[in-house]
Amino acid sequence: MLLLISDAFDASLPKKLEAFGEVTTDKNRLGEADVVLVRSKTKCTKEYIDSAKNLKLIIRGGVGIDNIDAEHAKSKGIIVRNTPKSSAIAVAELAFALMISVPNHLIEVHNGMKRGEWLKSVKRSELYGKTLALMGLGNIATKVAERAKAFGMKVVAYDKYVTSSTVATLMPTPEDAVRDADYVSLHLPLTPETDCLFCEKLINACKRSPVIINTGRGRCIDPQVMLDALQDGRVSWYATDVYPTDPPAEDYPLLKSDRVTLTPHIGANSEENLLRIGEEAYQLIEELVKGGSL
Repeated sequence: MLLLISDAFDASLPKKLEAFGEVTTDKNRLGEADVVLVRSKTKCTKEYIDSAKNLKLIIRGGVGIDNIDAEHAKSKGIIVRNTPKSSAIAVAELAFALMISVPNHLIEVHNGMKRGEWLKSVKRSELYGKTLALMGLGNIATKVAERAKAFGMKVVAYDKYVTSSTVATLMPTPEDAVRDADYVSLHLPLTPETDCLFCEKLINACKRSPVIINTGRGRCIDPQVMLDALQDGRVSWYATDVYPTDPPAEDYPLLKSDRVTLTPHIGANSEENLLRIGEEAYQLIEELVKGGSL
């Protein structure tokens, strides 16, 4: 069995996977591969899948499989799996870091110090007592909720697939969730339903000019609508780790705003998380080998 590691994983993974067969990082050997491991960079399109004649399994290291044509893979008998639990802590910590940086003006005062400015007059605000609305309440959002509650925040959430929660008060609609929010954190997969979900209608439902944090999918917001909302004050700040493309196009509207915090899609890139992704990928392959699927 040939296992192709197509994207960046922990350096220890190739040696571990040798238990199952030959391991390569040579993308030119895709046509020979039985198993392909990808993260975000590799796009497993119909053409990609069709060029992999021996392929039996695609593992996406991380949350979501929107860079994989899962339906086409299924039609060819190819198993598609991801590692949804491994990234929860890493992404949640980045989401919370983005959230806490905004009311503390960390970027502004840091840049001021570098310029020799003593911005003592900057007024901070606290997360304590504020309301956080979570859009989506999966593994990552649950970790964010746990951290928010430790900071004394009120946590509400909308997730059409979740019926009960010990970490957040569930709201019946997205509009209800964001209505009284001071902060909104997006943790949604990209689907036809969530594509540009956070648009004019949802922004107009917000009463408090919230800070929006996005560590889910870049296309879950409409960038021009978000820019307009930042300019007219309906949204006070937008902090994001995700974009429609990696990297975003030079004309991506939100690059123009001085009320935006940007990180280069590093949510899952902690050392610990890369180890967890590798471990979960190993377990998936082991289970499928033992079950006779590989």
